[in-house]
This record gives sequence, C-alpha cells and structure tokens, in this order.
Amino acid sequence: MAGDTVPTTTHADRATSAPHPGAASSLKELIEATLHVPFPFRCSPHLAEVATGVDAWLRRWGLTDDPAVAEMIARTRPAELAAYNSPAMPADLLQIVAHQIAYQFVFDDRAEETGRRCPGALLPMLSESIGILRDGAPPATPLGAALADLQRQVRQRCTPAQAARWAWYGREYVHGLLHEAVVQAHSPDVGIEMCASVRALIAGVEPFYPLCEAAQSRELTPEELYHPVMRRLTRLSADAAVWIPDLFSAVKEQRAGGLINLALAHQRAHGCSLPEAVVLAVRRINATIAEFEQLRREAGPGMSEAAAGYVEGMAGWIRGCYHWSRTVPRYADAAAPSSPD
Repeated sequence: MAGDTVPTTTHADRATSAPHPGAASSLKELIEATLHVPFPFRCSPHLAEVATGVDAWLRRWGLTDDPAVAEMIARTRPAELAAYNSPAMPADLLQIVAHQIAYQFVFDDRAEETGRRCPGALLPMLSESIGILRDGAPPATPLGAALADLQRQVRQRCTPAQAARWAWYGREYVHGLLHEAVVQAHSPDVGIEMCASVRALIAGVEPFYPLCEAAQSRELTPEELYHPVMRRLTRLSADAAVWIPDLFSAVKEQRAGGLINLALAHQRAHGCSLPEAVVLAVRRINATIAEFEQLRREAGPGMSEAAAGYVEGMAGWIRGCYHWSRTVPRYADAAAPSSPD
C-alpha cells in the first residue's frame, strides 16, 4: 500500500470523468471515480511495530484463540487503519488506537452475530462493557478483560477529562449496538435517516477523538471542544469516516442481510441497483466532506494550534478510512465485477 498513490481530484474533475453506474466494472472502480476525498495518502512510520503490538495484545487476552477471529483480524488489518488515520501520532498513542480498533472489530462482529439471533441476548455483553466504562467494574469475560486493559492504557496516557470523554463515547457506541440489533430484528424497512441515525451511534469513530486530542500539545478548553462549529465538525467527520467503508462493504453486508449501511439504505429507499445506490450515497458523502472542509477553512484562522491539530485528527479519520477500505481484504468483494443488481 505504501506505493499505492491516489491522485487528489476536484469535484469538477470527478463529475466529468465519473462513469455511469452501469459502465464501471466494479463497485470499487465506481467509488474511486465518484468519491471526493481531498486528502493524500499518508501512513505512520510506526506501522510495523504497531502491527506486532496488536497481535501480541490480542493473544494476551485470548481474543484470537478462536481461528475465525484470528482470520477476521488478518482480513481487517487494524494496525493499517490506525497508521492511515493517525500518521503523525506518537508511537505509544498510536498503539492504543490500534488496540482499540482491533478490539472494536472483535466486539462489533460478535455483537452483530448475537444481536441478529436475539437482541435480548446482547444484554449481558453490553452490560459488562457499560459497567467497565462507567464504574470500573471488574470484567467477567476475555472481551471485558481486554476492554478494562484498554481503559487502563487510556487513563495512563490521557488527562482525566480526555479519559472521561473516551469512556462516554464508548458507552454511546455500546448502547448503539442494541439499537442496531432491534432494527435488524424488527425493522426491515428502515429508511435512510433512521439508518444514518443508528449508524452514527455504532460508528465507533468518536471514541478515538479524545485520543486525537491527547496527541496535541495541550488539552482543549471546554469553549473549544463544545463550540457549535467544533461540534458540527465532529459530526461531519465521524459520519464521513464511517459512511465511506459502507460503500466498500455494501456487497458483503447485502449478502449477510445487513440493514445499517448507507448504500443499502439508498437501494431500499429508491428500489434501484446497488451501483446506482452507491452513487446516491457518494453524493451525500461528498457533500458531507465538502461542508467539513469549508467549515475548517472558515474556522481555521481563529483556532489555536491544539484545536487545529485536533480537527486535523478528525480529517485523518476520513482519509484513513478511505485508503484502508480500498485495499483491506475484508472488503475485497467491492473489487469483484459488478452485477446488474
């Protein structure tokens, strides 16, 4: 991937060169021709050591004892996602980011599998996580032990306020998984906006923003963190970062019966082919990224160095999720020849 360069193009360039949905040979080709991600590829120089650290951490807590989980991690490459999202982050903090990405993939896949069978069966798993994040409760499972260790790492590396924000975002993510399970079990006709709402809860991106803050020279003030523009930037960046993988995972999710996916939501709403739905979803993502960039340009002159670095961390998640999604084996189905539907 280090040698895989992607030219940065303008919205106008893509509008004139983008193929008709039926002309693209694959969803990957269609996405790359229509999606506007104005951030060049970057990768942390610490990728190799972080990847080794992730594998050791997962083994330590027994999370890859199951061969299926070990295979999933190999196909998901959490250290690459961390290195692409946060290329300038110090090695010790990047290691925590990579641990958390790996943990969330294991947790999310298990929650999705359990929730599809019976939403209520998720409660013990989710309750354990909430107890750890909210009250520091002792873990009872290997997943819980890994989360408790992750929380310990965050508390050691971050300020108390940053660690508290990290835990709050983590609890929101955990609660969101129950929303997803209920939708999967009882709401087959979920619309685009409901899908977007649930997707925002289960994105799992915002828990990483306090770690982006910890990489700055100082903690952001409440006035900086909760300014309306900063809050809007947070929402835009998190949405764009998670909607981009939705494009590349659409084939995989469609085969599995998934509902909480932006491209599939457009397909259900419009009764169109998957390539046409991807184009519709791309339009929304492009508009989201464009608004993020416009707000960042307008607010930039008034931002402190720490606040600007924090926002750059948010942009990194958009950039990193795109470049990771393009090549990760987890979404290899997107490169297969497109079918009519």
